[in-house]
Amino acid sequence: MSGTTRRDWPLYEVFVRGKRGLNHVHVGSLRAADDRMALTHARDLYTRRNEGVSIWAVRSDTIAASTPSEKDPFFAPSADKVYRHPTFYDIPDDVPHI
Repeated sequence: MSGTTRRDWPLYEVFVRGKRGLNHVHVGSLRAADDRMALTHARDLYTRRNEGVSIWAVRSDTIAASTPSEKDPFFAPSADKVYRHPTFYDIPDDVPHI
């Protein structure tokens, strides 16, 4: 890559799912020249002790996210949908992950 430096490489956000994890967790960020390099560097940086079973490396410039200042107006519509909350029935104790 002539003419570019590491600072010019895109920023990636890294998510790892552990052996006992149910979902991916954000573990950090890194810069890489391409997706393959991002995955390789993420593996080397964030799973050194063999604790991961899956890695996501997502270019930061492709992530769409709400902002903290939008919190109240953005999430307000879901508050009036009471049927989405498990308040109308009892969940048995032996049902995991609810």
